[in-house]
Amino acid sequence: MSSWFKRKEKGIQTATEQKKDTPKGLWYKSPTGKIVESEDLAKNFYVSPEDDYHVRIGSKEYFEILFDDNKFKELDPKLTSKDPLKFEDTKKYADRLKAAQAKTGLQDAVRTAVGKSYGKDVVISCMDFAFIGGSMGSVVGEKIARGIDYAIKKKLPFVMISKSGGARMMEAALSLMQLAKTSAKLAQLSEAGLPYISLCTDPTTGGTTASYAMLGDINISEPGALIGFAGPRVVKEATGKELPEGFQTAEFVMEHGFLDFIVHRRDLKKKINLYIDLIQNNPVRSLEKI
Repeated sequence: MSSWFKRKEKGIQTATEQKKDTPKGLWYKSPTGKIVESEDLAKNFYVSPEDDYHVRIGSKEYFEILFDDNKFKELDPKLTSKDPLKFEDTKKYADRLKAAQAKTGLQDAVRTAVGKSYGKDVVISCMDFAFIGGSMGSVVGEKIARGIDYAIKKKLPFVMISKSGGARMMEAALSLMQLAKTSAKLAQLSEAGLPYISLCTDPTTGGTTASYAMLGDINISEPGALIGFAGPRVVKEATGKELPEGFQTAEFVMEHGFLDFIVHRRDLKKKINLYIDLIQNNPVRSLEKI
């Protein structure tokens, strides 16, 4: 008897020993059940082509999308928390930080970089949800503040990409202080007459929403992003009322006046540069180069 078989009636002609498992990560399944090859997903700006679902991505992918030829200089790349409160719950905060750093290859939940976008220098801070839920601690606030300082010093536009579960509880009041700190820095950016574009992605919640995420000269979002302070479950329990359909989605938030525009990821680079040009009254570059 042959060591392999064919089932022609079902169209299966591959020898059993020749079959291979599909490599992990080769396919992506969206929440609506649509399946797409990971390579095709990346080519489509990490948006599922069949249902237009915007997959959560981090600073690596956003920098690829927004910076020309993915060339940029990262600012303060080695800045990390020192665990000033020596916090411990089910795990020591210091151990939690080490685990997150080892798993993600990141130092904390935000990266800031400067580079060219359509040939014009811009400073971009982007949060990473993979690092402790994109929580905002002292390092996040400090890196954003330093990014704004750099933008002011070099007279550059500043773009903030938020993706966060809120303030980092392991740093308690030190985390909450970052709301005021980043807001004050953005006021200095405004006084310097420099543009601030805030992009809210899925999810943008908690202290992030209560501070820099909603302070842009223009506040924009990707389609379907969850944007709010407390989550829908908490709001429902607090109010005792049924929430309207689509509550806290980007579309709902824009309808109620908290967003200026919702932009598809494939148009993100173009739209951000158009807004920067409008704020800086530079329509010639917008028309000729974008």
